[in-house]
Amino acid sequence: MELSPKQIVTELDKFIIGQTDAKKAVAVALRNRYRRSKLPDSIREEITPKNIIMKGPTGVGKTEIARRLAKLVKAPFIKVEATKFTEVGYVGRDVESMIRDLAEVAVRLVKEEKLAEVEVKSKAAAEKKILDALYASRKKQSADIPESALRAQLEEELKSGKLDSHMLEIEVNDAPKPMEIMPGTGAEINIGEIFGGFMPKKRKKRKLSVKEALQLLTMEEAEKHIDMDAINSEGLRRAEQQGVIFIDEIDKIASRGTQGGPDVSREGVQRDILPIVEGCTVMTKYGALKTDYILFIASGAFHVSSISDLIPEFQGRFPVCVELNSLTADDFVKILTQTENAITRQYAAMLGVDNINLLFDDDAIRLLAEIAVDDNNVKEDIGARRLHTIMESLLEDLSFNASGDHPMVDVKIDKKYVSDHLGDPVRRHDLKKYIL
Repeated sequence: MELSPKQIVTELDKFIIGQTDAKKAVAVALRNRYRRSKLPDSIREEITPKNIIMKGPTGVGKTEIARRLAKLVKAPFIKVEATKFTEVGYVGRDVESMIRDLAEVAVRLVKEEKLAEVEVKSKAAAEKKILDALYASRKKQSADIPESALRAQLEEELKSGKLDSHMLEIEVNDAPKPMEIMPGTGAEINIGEIFGGFMPKKRKKRKLSVKEALQLLTMEEAEKHIDMDAINSEGLRRAEQQGVIFIDEIDKIASRGTQGGPDVSREGVQRDILPIVEGCTVMTKYGALKTDYILFIASGAFHVSSISDLIPEFQGRFPVCVELNSLTADDFVKILTQTENAITRQYAAMLGVDNINLLFDDDAIRLLAEIAVDDNNVKEDIGARRLHTIMESLLEDLSFNASGDHPMVDVKIDKKYVSDHLGDPVRRHDLKKYIL
């Protein structure tokens, strides 16, 4: 990863508006990983990630920052909710399951890369098998055509996609599903693999379209050219050295100073998560995984509780605290117009399917932004998610009546259109039915 912190922030700006402090914090944390990888072994082992806590209302970009960051560097990334875990003895997920999930993601990431490397060779082998099957089924019908000419014709039709929907019967591997030994532990057993050394692989016939058969056979051929042991080993290494775990709703397990009741369980979850964050070894089905160098990013709204309500040991493992601000009208305008795949473009693309060309003018965008700020002030502050509520209400009639059985029609969303549909304060504040 050779992106500088400034370049990382620039990339994040394409998807998240504002929140400069949070972007800087995660950009520096990510760059520090690259710096650490270039150090001698003697000092590298001593340097651990500086975990981050993000504090801010919902919908301002906390989760999106972490998700986009992981995609940017192709790092193993998972998002978990702290409320899904409970301390030992209570019903809920085991905290170690987050590490096993990270290992799964890392191995899948490496496997996809290795499969991509052999895709051309594998696809060619799969196409040959399909051509053989197609030739066998068509040679009787085309007995007067020379074999070379018929194969050339079939090959041209296959590559052009003309045969994609043609049904074909082929033999594929019958891979039995692995069985979990103990639920929740991640330990699995595959009977087929146990006896695979001295028993031939079971094959079965399946009737598939040519397109589906090509995908399936390409995958089978690709798996012949990859070393799963090496992939598992590299996946574990990446999870350990590059893994990112985003723990959401961390404020929901913060004790609020009362004694007894549910706070006992809240503090228990913190104490159970603590060893994972501090650094320990967790057994996964791919082997032992050390958590010492995983980057943890925690987030929460902290409306009722505060960061100081977390147990001191937990706070100490998250030395970087950044606060995300509520979104302003200017922020909403940028979200509606400047971000990649902005919500206005999404709705325009969807209604374009039904021959409606949706056009938003600047005054309408500004009014929508002001309505979003007003609704967030009057009701709960749900950040940018408020735009989904407003846009659904704004375009409800248009979406319902659009059918696609008419020529392309231009529909201009101007200030008057917005006022007519959302201008009444009573109606504007009656949007709860769109909030899940």
